[in-house]
Amino acid sequence: MTAHRYFNPLDRLIVDADKALRVIAGVASATRPTPAAQSPDATLSAAEQRHSAGLMRVNHVGEVCAQALYNSQARHAHSPAVREQFDEAGREEEDHLAWTAQRVRELGSRLSLLNPLWYAGSFALGTLAARMGDGQSLGFVVETEKQVEAHLESHLGELPPQDAKSRAIVRQMQLDEIEHGAAAQRLGATVTPAPVKALMGVMGKVMTKTAYYV
Repeated sequence: MTAHRYFNPLDRLIVDADKALRVIAGVASATRPTPAAQSPDATLSAAEQRHSAGLMRVNHVGEVCAQALYNSQARHAHSPAVREQFDEAGREEEDHLAWTAQRVRELGSRLSLLNPLWYAGSFALGTLAARMGDGQSLGFVVETEKQVEAHLESHLGELPPQDAKSRAIVRQMQLDEIEHGAAAQRLGATVTPAPVKALMGVMGKVMTKTAYYV
């Protein structure tokens, strides 16, 4: 179990603020080696390199959002089992955060300038979902992971075929996201209402379109 559960409110606030600052700044430590390590380097044209960097920046922003969501949902979860699942998923998502940040920099680009906004908005959404109860909170995870899985699949179709490093990262992320959704389902996720699903889809499109450039 993670240590923040035993902190008093002030300590917890400090821990949350420290985590937020590290996530926003792109400072993350992976517990697993990047999947890109076993993939060969490729020669990309300038346009292909910019496109790969834009897509991987979008994926990094998705992981910034995931860190905020899981952190807030774990903090407000009612059941210890649910809290543990959010903590576990958050640790795996931190691998994704580190992998994507590294790849964006390898492609000669930078992380999103709007990371503070993405984190703050996602933390608020996660808190709202958690306050609706564990079932609703887990349902939010299931729907989020479905949309992220589809989004990653689209990136596999858009990334240059020879960019094996980026593709390897996206494939592993996709596998992890599927498992996170399945784990939430096993813990008793309830179905997310259709209007909420639609709103999540719209927000996701706004994020991806913006983060590609900014």
